[in-house]
Amino acid sequence: MSSFGNNYRVHTYGESHCKSVGCIVDGVPPGLRLTEEDIQIQLSRRRPGQSDITTARSEFDTVHLQSGTEHGVTLGTPIGLLVHNKDQRPHDYAETDLYPRPSHADYTYLAKYGLKASSGGGRASARETIGRVAAGAIAEKYLKEAFGVEIVAFVASVGKVTLPFQDEEDEVLGKEYMDLVKSVSREEVDKEITRCPHKETSKKMEEAIRAAKAKDDSLGGSVTCVIRNAPAGLGEPAFDKLEAVLAHAMLSIPSTKSFEIGSGIRGTTFPGSQHNDPFTEGVDPRTGEKTLRTTTNWSGGIQGGISNGEDIYFRVGFKPPATIAQEQPTARYDGSSGVLAAKGRHDPCVVPRAVPIVETMAAIVVMDMVLQQHARKSVASLLPPLTHLPPTMVLPGKSTVQAVVNGEDVGAVQSQKVGEE
Repeated sequence: MSSFGNNYRVHTYGESHCKSVGCIVDGVPPGLRLTEEDIQIQLSRRRPGQSDITTARSEFDTVHLQSGTEHGVTLGTPIGLLVHNKDQRPHDYAETDLYPRPSHADYTYLAKYGLKASSGGGRASARETIGRVAAGAIAEKYLKEAFGVEIVAFVASVGKVTLPFQDEEDEVLGKEYMDLVKSVSREEVDKEITRCPHKETSKKMEEAIRAAKAKDDSLGGSVTCVIRNAPAGLGEPAFDKLEAVLAHAMLSIPSTKSFEIGSGIRGTTFPGSQHNDPFTEGVDPRTGEKTLRTTTNWSGGIQGGISNGEDIYFRVGFKPPATIAQEQPTARYDGSSGVLAAKGRHDPCVVPRAVPIVETMAAIVVMDMVLQQHARKSVASLLPPLTHLPPTMVLPGKSTVQAVVNGEDVGAVQSQKVGEE
């Protein structure tokens, strides 16, 4: 349907050419300082008309907080967010009365509902993602303030132009690529019109997008995203594993066609002796305490469907935008043959504008998992201490209740160490 999440629940509404789009967000903790400016940052990065390699539709996507805050602080009640559609041109879509646009959702929405929005893509339009981005911006702020979580996405490929250091013959993933994943910032990403933080590659991507646009054609591409400082222990066995929920979130974004976590498909070509992630002693960057770290992180920060405290990184593939002005032989709704040259204003390549959408959907997933994990930790802390459990069941040097809650001190409960009377 139109809702996502369990504890941090996001419900979006709106079509591409209706009066407004937006969302209701339930589960935002009380006491978070929040203003419209906090949310507007990501909406402005997503909005159309940012450059001449994106759609020419002119929308400033100004967000209006409708509920859930008072004096700039969240109340813990549902937050309503609204963005007005202003630059509608429904007359650009008269051809869709006769033709289902190739590779678009016109026909499938008719098959599902028996009718469809008369202009634009309706709910299949990227305008729907405004609600997601607004909800994700709130989640990002909470995660940053509570855990120091950083989420950065960047364009990794456009058409056949790709970052030159993604693959090396003898390594699962190249060192330059992994260094980029570890250190890249949003400021570096936004310096380039394509949102690829590698200047030479960005220039080639820009040229490829302009060439496609000049031919009334389009290009696909991919976005890499990294989540830093996410707590260990996020993810729910067995059907709501962290990577499964991330995949669900990412593949719900319009135009997505693929998802891979960590080493992805490339990792399947290496033997286990090269692909395994040995453990080593390290330091938790959030607390400064000693902890286990991994040496390579080919797993992408997730093992057994649960975060291990390393950077979580993944890659999302986007198809070429389906609506193009180039003439295409196709069938009409009545089955007769025809030629369609679609009108309207569309991105020749969606990946530069998809970057904040990927980031905010990742934030929604992590926020939902954090709330679920901390609910578990809270109720576990209320139980009396357990003793005489086998050492293999708990973390060394930790109480049993501390072990249950992933080795983090729950504060109020002073449990006995295993084996103590």
